[in-house]
Amino acid sequence: MDSITWMAWTPPTAIFFVLLACTLGVMTWLGIAYPEAERVGVLRIPTTRGDRLFISLVLSAVIHLAWIGLVGTDPIATLPIGEGIEITSLWLATVISLLSAVVIFRTV
Repeated sequence: MDSITWMAWTPPTAIFFVLLACTLGVMTWLGIAYPEAERVGVLRIPTTRGDRLFISLVLSAVIHLAWIGLVGTDPIATLPIGEGIEITSLWLATVISLLSAVVIFRTV
């Protein structure tokens, strides 16, 4: 068995890890350029940028796993590029995850 096959390296997975690396880079730059004090949001506990990133990543994993379990990953559209690139319903879970991350960073 090929070791990369079971890891499900798909374009969405690659995009996720590239965006995660960019996020960590931007957050490192923000931490150096604009040091922050902990703040208290709706959870009523002091959090930093890193705490909010961790919470949003865990919530993103939960959203994607729940989506796969309840909705599935059926194709919803095919782009007319090359032989046709299928867009799965999992992209909708990604949009929901991004919106939840924005809410977390603004309110927690």
